[in-house]
Amino acid sequence: MTAALRPSPSACPACAVAPAAAGATAADAAEERLILSLPGIHCAACIVAVEGDLARHPGVRSARVNLTLKRVSVAADPGVTAEALIDRLGRLGYEAHELDASALSATETDRQGRDLLMRMGVAGFAMMNVMLLSVSVWSGAEAATRDLFHWISAAIALPTVAFAGQPFFRSAWAALRAWRLGMDVPISLALILASAISLYETANSGRHAYFDAAVMLCFFLLAGRYLDHRTRAIARSAAQELAALEVPRAVRLRDGIEETVALAELAPGDLVRVRPGARMPVDGVVEEGASEIDRSLLTGESLPVAVAPGAAVCAGEVNLTGPLAVRVTAAGKDSALHRMADLVAVAEAARTRYTSLADRAARAYSPLVHLLALASFLAWMWASDGDVRLAVNIAAAVLIITCPCALGLAVPAVVTAASGRLFRKGLLIKNGTALERLAEVDTVAFDKTGTLTLGAPEPTNLADHPREALAVAAALGAASGHPLAQALAAGARATGIAPPRLEGLREVPGFGVEGRWHGRTVRLGRADWVGAAPVAQTATYLDLGDAAPRAFTFEDRLRPGAAAAVAALQARGLRVILLSGDVPAAVGALARRLGIREWHAGVRPEEKAAAVAALSAEGRRVMMVGDGLNDTAALAAAHVSVSPASALDAARVASDIVLLGRDLAPIADAVQTGVRARQRIRENFAISAIYNVVAVPIALAGFATPLAAALAMSLSSITVSINALRLK
Repeated sequence: MTAALRPSPSACPACAVAPAAAGATAADAAEERLILSLPGIHCAACIVAVEGDLARHPGVRSARVNLTLKRVSVAADPGVTAEALIDRLGRLGYEAHELDASALSATETDRQGRDLLMRMGVAGFAMMNVMLLSVSVWSGAEAATRDLFHWISAAIALPTVAFAGQPFFRSAWAALRAWRLGMDVPISLALILASAISLYETANSGRHAYFDAAVMLCFFLLAGRYLDHRTRAIARSAAQELAALEVPRAVRLRDGIEETVALAELAPGDLVRVRPGARMPVDGVVEEGASEIDRSLLTGESLPVAVAPGAAVCAGEVNLTGPLAVRVTAAGKDSALHRMADLVAVAEAARTRYTSLADRAARAYSPLVHLLALASFLAWMWASDGDVRLAVNIAAAVLIITCPCALGLAVPAVVTAASGRLFRKGLLIKNGTALERLAEVDTVAFDKTGTLTLGAPEPTNLADHPREALAVAAALGAASGHPLAQALAAGARATGIAPPRLEGLREVPGFGVEGRWHGRTVRLGRADWVGAAPVAQTATYLDLGDAAPRAFTFEDRLRPGAAAAVAALQARGLRVILLSGDVPAAVGALARRLGIREWHAGVRPEEKAAAVAALSAEGRRVMMVGDGLNDTAALAAAHVSVSPASALDAARVASDIVLLGRDLAPIADAVQTGVRARQRIRENFAISAIYNVVAVPIALAGFATPLAAALAMSLSSITVSINALRLK
């Protein structure tokens, strides 16, 4: 998102990911639960600052920060409003947005990951115990002693396989019901056959049982599945996050009386009050009042827009300076913000149709495994004159030795190694197929404000003005909510200027701020309001009442590494495009500064998504880099997407890759890493193929027991993992 209105985050001396620890209060019927999104928090000191400050707010019972989700949950007395808490956090230096709890996912815990980890732990513990018993058998245990050890192994292994193998059994059953074969069908058959043969051998006092093979197979497969899950999991849907950003309540005006109602109760034609600092809850038309609106969340425009009666406003925009009465034209699911959420959901659904290399290989691999096992069973039934026991043992060995464990590890092992490498460079990979898609990128589309730039205007000509003028400008700027005024005040203070005391300070919505100094009126604001001739760049104007007005000019500072990233991407032959909702002058100036030849200004959110879709229709593989709500649909529609850690939650969730630091330079390295990762994945497939070419004939010839097959399968998995580690 653009950071023009974002307060500077508080200093953070010790960044460490730590869970929030705050006392909890018992919830009761008279308790208000509020959830605020905090995009700017990033460490333990932030947690302490936010929770401590909110706890001092009258009526707040408890405040708990979730650093992972970048949210704070507040329990408070009825009457405590989200607006008051947002204003308090803003003064502390943290940007905050209210979230609608009912629109969020019902669960925020990684239940599937915990389930896989638990089953893997059970399989690992059982594997160690069964292997100890197997060593006793291999050491020469005979007759009753051997049978006892086999029965003890069965008592451990059979419940373990039944419990730990459920992810594979469920998936295989679902595939068979749909009349298709997936990777989990041969896995499940191998587990069931190894367990069944072992139980049969044990019941008949056989010399060999393969419970160790079954449990070992289960453990290695679960390890691969958990690794795959961790690299693929995205905590929650970006569409849900966008929907949660809609203001859950609004102040409705009826016969001049204000009443706070749920958004669902509003209908077109209702009149709502929007106070300064609040987000628009609905789409509508201004009936009363004048103000300035920050549209950066939706359009990317870095400067506020003046609105007056008759002006159209949209849900999600921020009212800056004056109270407004807005006539509702659309609310809830009909609002612009909700339509953007729908765009994101559609784009996400389209992107999930991307099939990974492993999935594509499995389509051909799974039928081949079953055909080989069936052929081995029939051939040995014929060769052994109907010896079912021998034929089943060999068929099971074939199934186990061809079990797609190495194939299942081929991708997640590489993704994990590549993710670790990129994490050390400041990039977090969130999606398992992101690296494969990154290797295919040939076009990079950048947002401007908050992405290539830091989204914070900085004064550029303070040295051109006398200290007296700077002091008055700082005093006026400190009394305004306009981002240029705030930046001017901060810049003046940084030079050691002490603002004088002004009288009669008041903000004129849509124009600026004025006061009395030494008996005369002084103003800071728009050129036409102070009687100045406008300059050709972003500026605010000061009128001291005794001379021509002075112009204070601003520019948005480049994000570190932006120039290096653009240059490196272009050097690799990638097409670089700048898509921004900002005005043409600002976008063009930045494009020339960075050497970007192709740029588009005034682009609305749906137009960004459409531009990405159009490039994709041309056969281009687009990487979108953006940070705001206006970029979310385009991020979800792109072949692969990147957002800075400072981005709004919805943009980060829609992205495949999150840039953890401020420097953009690692983005170019990520493309190269993606190419190398794809090469390692293909090498792993080759290793799996060579392993099968060597091992399968041995199993078909009857020279491999199910246990030997399990050991060979484990060796192939280890080889694949070692090859993946070469990325580091």
